[in-house]
Amino acid sequence: MAKVNPARTCPVAAFQKLISGKYKLRIIWDLKDGPRRYGEIRSGLLRGTEGSAEITPRVLSRELKALTESGLIDRKDFGEVPPKVEYRLTRKGKSFVPVVAAIRDWGDRHLGEPVLTEAAE
Repeated sequence: MAKVNPARTCPVAAFQKLISGKYKLRIIWDLKDGPRRYGEIRSGLLRGTEGSAEITPRVLSRELKALTESGLIDRKDFGEVPPKVEYRLTRKGKSFVPVVAAIRDWGDRHLGEPVLTEAAE
């Protein structure tokens, strides 16, 4: 019988915590094409979200900070006035893009299909 190491967390739970939040996957997906500034990320999150409320600056800042702390993105401050800051994927973040692509592909295949009921089968 295998012993459980209490110091090691479940990889699925750790992954879930890493990506928890409404916008994190979409931010990573937008950054796959290269560095983006805050405003570009914000406008990217508003594309294709029919009927959803705009992301507040506070929420976007919180998501970007969490992604930076997790090592998925990097924040570069140019030290200019007005402030110029860019966000880009780290090596760890780039390795995560295929996972997001797989989720996107799965969604394309399964989330637009009508649900069949027993009577329709």
